[in-house]
Amino acid sequence: MIHTVVEIAIAALLLIGALLTLVAALGLFRLPDLYTRMHAASKAGTAGSGILLLAVAMQSGEVDVWVKCLLAIAFFFLTAPVSAHLLAKAALRAGQPLPGPEGDGEPQSRADDSGMTGDTQR
Repeated sequence: MIHTVVEIAIAALLLIGALLTLVAALGLFRLPDLYTRMHAASKAGTAGSGILLLAVAMQSGEVDVWVKCLLAIAFFFLTAPVSAHLLAKAALRAGQPLPGPEGDGEPQSRADDSGMTGDTQR
């Protein structure tokens, strides 16, 4: 009975991880600009790979595989946000415009980046 419940949990984790990874891949193709594509890849991709690694660890049942999978999950969750931030910063410095407010098709200029309007100085 317990073995069946564990197998169902592993299958559910595999499906959820695969779906999140698929969402990340679709986000790379469907989203309109660099920043939103990067967000999809870093968030959904990290969650999907973490869940898949958890399913692998549960399936193996060996301590050394658990340790390796948990270390890999920790590595993903520590490095994905940092790499996404650095990529966004490099893209902004290279001149990639920020997306405009939602519903507005116009990208923001570098001057709009500070959040200050024309004559308002703080």
